[in-house]
Amino acid sequence: MSIEVKNLFKYYGEQAAVNNISFSVKKGEIVGFLGPNGAGKSTTMKIISGFIPSDQGEVTVCGLKVDVDNLATRKLIGYLPENNPLYLDMYVKEYLEFVGGIYRISKLKSRVNDMIDSVGLGLEQNKKIGALSKGYRQRVGLAQAIIHDPEVLILDEPTSGLDPNQLVEIRELICSIGKEKTVMLSTHIMQEVEAICDRIVIINKGSIVANDKTLNLQETKGEQTVYVEFDQPITKSQLTSIPGVTKVEAIKNGWLLGSDIEIDLRKEMAQFAQKKGWLILTLTIEKKTLEDVFKNLTK
Repeated sequence: MSIEVKNLFKYYGEQAAVNNISFSVKKGEIVGFLGPNGAGKSTTMKIISGFIPSDQGEVTVCGLKVDVDNLATRKLIGYLPENNPLYLDMYVKEYLEFVGGIYRISKLKSRVNDMIDSVGLGLEQNKKIGALSKGYRQRVGLAQAIIHDPEVLILDEPTSGLDPNQLVEIRELICSIGKEKTVMLSTHIMQEVEAICDRIVIINKGSIVANDKTLNLQETKGEQTVYVEFDQPITKSQLTSIPGVTKVEAIKNGWLLGSDIEIDLRKEMAQFAQKKGWLILTLTIEKKTLEDVFKNLTK
């Protein structure tokens, strides 16, 4: 595994910011690390990156223990913090050469030029960072995170504050990087998670409440919701009498029917409509959105 977290704890005073969490991320995987504000996301990412120590537990990056081989693991990690700290008075190219020099990269100028091309900073490379838009500053942050060709990339809110066009560009860039690297990112934008991530880890109040693929989280067993339209007026009481239906809600031109037991509502609906002589015009399963899943797990 590229990242492995086992029984991790971190306390601030008596409060457990991270409370006995375990998960892993394999090479070539893009994992979304989600949670409400104060859930422990940034703390966990800082521990993995070696910026702060844990109080208990073990974190390994590419087989090396972070608390033992801190300098060695940092060389394997590219990290973009949430606030993207940059030297605003430095020029883009100058800044990347400065960062590359810290990593003692050979053929530095060639590597900087490659980074500028890969993140789309060609027209901005001779500008001061302070003169760049938020989107281009994020590109500079990504360039500094990957300039030393790390095995693991950790991104904390990489798309925060970007406009729709910039979101698409940064998303494509992260997906491109993810083909060769291990990527762990946090975000509050659910559409980004669905578009980018192979798997999702959700943390709430310091504990992991979900760790699965997006589709698996959206298709929760034992719960189903269908949308149905009929060719004639139907009352709520009539629909409530259908076996297995526990929720009835009028919506649009039809009804939203829900069940909290493991049952195929489409089959029950079709059989009931046939007995009543009703004609079904529309019958579709309503998938849970990732936002619904997130709310249910973190409320």
